[in-house]
Amino acid sequence: MAGDNVDDFLKQNRDSADLVEKFQSISESDKQWKSRREFILRNLSEFEDTNIDHLLSLSMVWANHVFLGCRYSQDLMEKVKEMAEDIEVEDAPVFKTRDEIMKQRS
Repeated sequence: MAGDNVDDFLKQNRDSADLVEKFQSISESDKQWKSRREFILRNLSEFEDTNIDHLLSLSMVWANHVFLGCRYSQDLMEKVKEMAEDIEVEDAPVFKTRDEIMKQRS
């Protein structure tokens, strides 16, 4: 579901659009929200209304990893990366670990 496809989906599915738009954080940039919204929309059908908080948590884990460089357990990272497969993030920051930086200095 690329950017244009997300917009088309939202136009055709106003109920889903209205539901998802409520989840934007006040601290999220438009770029971050656009990507996280796509993550939520791609996976919304897999989560029932009672589990929407779980989906939102996973979307924040993914967004924190992509935009802030946060790291989580290997199992959790594999799960959110699988859920986010094919989401294209424009100008995503690139992060290096301390070990990678030290390796470059050697």
